[in-house]
Amino acid sequence: MSDSPSSYAVELSGLTKVFDTVIANDNVNFKVRPGTIHGIVGENGAGKSTAMKMLYGVYRPTSGAIILNGKKCDFSSPLDAIKSGIGMVHQHFMLAGPYSALDNIILGAEPGYDSLKWMPKLLNPISRKKARQKIERLVEQYGLSVDLDVAVEDLPVGVQQRIEILKLLYRDARILILDEPTAVLTPQETNDLFLNLKRLKNEGKTILVITHKLKEVIGFTDRVTVFRAGKVTGEVETSETNAQELAGLMVGRKISLQIDVPMAENVGRPVLAVKGLTLRGMRGSARHRLFDVTFEVYSGEIVGIAGVEGNGQSQLLQALVHPNESACRSAGLVKIFDSDVTEMGAEKIKALGVGFIPEDRHKEGLLLSRPLNENFLLGLQRTVHFSRFGLLANKRVIERTKAAINEYDVRPGVISATSGSLSGGNQQKLIIAREFERNPKLLIAAQPTRGVDVGAIEFIHRNIVKARDEGAAVLLISSELDEIVTLSDRIYVMYEGQLVGHFSRETCTEKDLGLRMAGHFGVEGSASKVE
Repeated sequence: MSDSPSSYAVELSGLTKVFDTVIANDNVNFKVRPGTIHGIVGENGAGKSTAMKMLYGVYRPTSGAIILNGKKCDFSSPLDAIKSGIGMVHQHFMLAGPYSALDNIILGAEPGYDSLKWMPKLLNPISRKKARQKIERLVEQYGLSVDLDVAVEDLPVGVQQRIEILKLLYRDARILILDEPTAVLTPQETNDLFLNLKRLKNEGKTILVITHKLKEVIGFTDRVTVFRAGKVTGEVETSETNAQELAGLMVGRKISLQIDVPMAENVGRPVLAVKGLTLRGMRGSARHRLFDVTFEVYSGEIVGIAGVEGNGQSQLLQALVHPNESACRSAGLVKIFDSDVTEMGAEKIKALGVGFIPEDRHKEGLLLSRPLNENFLLGLQRTVHFSRFGLLANKRVIERTKAAINEYDVRPGVISATSGSLSGGNQQKLIIAREFERNPKLLIAAQPTRGVDVGAIEFIHRNIVKARDEGAAVLLISSELDEIVTLSDRIYVMYEGQLVGHFSRETCTEKDLGLRMAGHFGVEGSASKVE
């Protein structure tokens, strides 16, 4: 293929974006061939989403150029980008739940009656027949099956995503940008998505996919651009690379992407027992947020809770860590070491030997404006190790903080640094160091690698397995299916507030888990609906 500018659907040339004193993108250069699926990968904060938002007109570049099909473009808003044939599906869908799929697709681009073209657009009634005909042609052409008359809020997440893609096609987009498109999809929905994207590619569409899931990049893209610290560090043909090489380009060093975790060998007595836990819906809703949840976690094992986000995992965490604050609890019992903790506060529960890695480290795990030693002390300030006669043993706190940040490789290793100044991976390492200081008998780890640098994931996984091997009971709640399957000895699936499947890691498959995550319970094999 020629290297002339017209050979490329998209070209970013010297693109730089500065927010106050922060350089989000620094001299970004890359090209996208027409009719291809192009992966955009990088760690959180690497600058990939910022670059794509400049392409879509959300941000204006500080310097540099955006070139489409050989023509330099200057976008002052997404409307300019849409007029140039660019569309974007954001990670969090932009849909009006109570409205039908058809209404969502045409919103902002409603067609009027051809016979009334002489009227001002605002006065020309919407021709739903005309809109439906165009959408049905698109559905047939691209295989994007959608019931146009159903309210969006009543449709599965995978179908909602098809609606977002149809919105772009309805506006005649030739270049489609998808930001973390599989973040809330089951494995089956993910596979369907990429089959649809390949169909779009074959019809001549150019597709840019922002993702952190290297397995998907290798499986479905034609070419990959890698970002690190606001710059492009590599651009390769997918067929000529592998996940290991891409990860190295993302972090600047060689790393191990997955550890080998043998099955638990020394499983002991039950540590956590949850029986019949039910949380009513808010504001008189007939739908329960949790319904009859029952399971146990034994010492020396890791039990994973898999599921698409928003199916009750956050409510389960709240009920386990802050049971006395769980609103609308109508039934159920939570025991730790045979002690009923259903009415206990978080501090008393942690005193039983419970460590907690929260799903939102900024909200629950850290004081971002305070130094590392104060963050390390959180929840430990009343223990005999750090307190004497009601007074803090500051020297001991400093010594243990220094030892912990060295042992857990928290960078920079300066205890006066604020936790907010650390990267996501180092913030998570600090939380793990603190929680392991308790020598927990029960570790509840929620989304432990969310927003974490690729290089820190292996470290976090090894420490979770280490806790298990030292006799702790571990409850792992994660939306990353690979993480659940890699680490867990037993796996439950949560769907709409219920546990709908129970598997052993040795016998389950990704297909089995994915079907349960999507609400399909007739799965053959070792799984059973949890009664």
